[in-house]
Amino acid sequence: MAIIEFFISIFLSMEEVRGLFETELHRHVGVGVVLASLIMVMYMYLFMSRPAPVYLVDFACFKPPSTCRVPFSTFMEHSRLMENFNNTSVEFQQKILQRSGLGEETALPPANHFIPPKQTMDAARAEAELVIFSTIDDLVARTGLDLKNVDMLVVNCSLFSPTPSLSAMIVNKYKMRSNVKSYNLSGMGCSAGLLSVDLVRDLLQVHPKCNALVISTEIITPNWYAGNERAMLLPNCLFRMGGAAVFLSNQKIHRSRAKYELKHLIRTHKGQDDRAYRCVYQEEDSEGITGISLSKDLMTIAGDALTSNITKLGPLVLPWSEQLRFAVALFVRKAISRQLMKPYIPDFKKAFDHYCIHAGGRAVIDELHKNLHLTDQHVEASRMTLHRFGNTSSSSLWYELAYIEAKGRMKRGDRVWQIAFGSGFKCNSAVWKCRRNLDSTPVDSTSPWADCVDRYPVVIPKVVNF
Repeated sequence: MAIIEFFISIFLSMEEVRGLFETELHRHVGVGVVLASLIMVMYMYLFMSRPAPVYLVDFACFKPPSTCRVPFSTFMEHSRLMENFNNTSVEFQQKILQRSGLGEETALPPANHFIPPKQTMDAARAEAELVIFSTIDDLVARTGLDLKNVDMLVVNCSLFSPTPSLSAMIVNKYKMRSNVKSYNLSGMGCSAGLLSVDLVRDLLQVHPKCNALVISTEIITPNWYAGNERAMLLPNCLFRMGGAAVFLSNQKIHRSRAKYELKHLIRTHKGQDDRAYRCVYQEEDSEGITGISLSKDLMTIAGDALTSNITKLGPLVLPWSEQLRFAVALFVRKAISRQLMKPYIPDFKKAFDHYCIHAGGRAVIDELHKNLHLTDQHVEASRMTLHRFGNTSSSSLWYELAYIEAKGRMKRGDRVWQIAFGSGFKCNSAVWKCRRNLDSTPVDSTSPWADCVDRYPVVIPKVVNF
């Protein structure tokens, strides 16, 4: 009897253990389900809140016809025949041209080949149509893009803003959809190309599966200055015809064919400072002739704007060693003494493989070449773009990127830094990462460098005699 009671007690104990085990198991399973659900919710939140990628599928640049070419001799002959210019102004323009870094193949619009230039609304529209439509047609030829599939259209042109707008002109020409989101940016200077990209980036974050077309140009025809103020004669000597069309998208179907992906875009605005605000300023001279005045403080202001810009860009792209050195120098200068330590310029060569510096003029490129401690090859694209096409305003960055591609230097994983300066005063930076090997890709016939890249780079003398 005692033995039977013993086995019954053991059996009951085992049943109790089994019950306790099942209870604990259910409790842990419940906790596991809750934890798994939380992890899934967090993952979905992070996935949904992740910025949508912005792909640069391809781009095209306007190549002026040879009939628009303006050699130095032609430019100076026209200047001498212009009754508005006095001898001092003619001599000043010649000195600027000799030191400008421009070559003999830059182009001015047909209206500027008249004496005096034909500065009419019709002529300005004709230039806009020539530049913009030609560039869009080249982009369509390169990508097969159906413009009826474009969801967003952004056009930037600083000094020519007619009604209807240039964006409306494009919608009309190509019979784009009635619900296309179109924007026309004006008065924002040479940095407006990256401002347009930034606007598209923001739009693509809230509108999935969309294609965007960005047009960057400057119309020269109505902005030729016919007075004798030196500060206003500089744009005559530097600015030339140009334009670019850029195809951006956040659609996954374009991921494999896209050339680049946008990684960062940093904007800096110095308009709160009066000197910066007025350093590039459209106004009338003493005789009532309208022009763009460039201040003598321009390079200093551009340097300050660049410093502010790279202060924000640096932590996003630089290795920790460079960030630490920059932070120590900044702390010492702010907390102890500015004289104790010079400003530390980080080595951006450790972050980027290629540089596209706005070809605003020789002095701009020289200053960044020196202050960022870049090599000659790093600034080659900017110098050669200035030489071949002149200052094409907001589109110059795309001519430079096209040059790097045409030279077969772009490889998968390479990082490109585009730096733009513009009135206001603004400095904007964009960082692109190359998504596929372009170093072995043949130069496209629509490239602005297709028929001349083999001649470059060229040696550019400090002073050209003519």
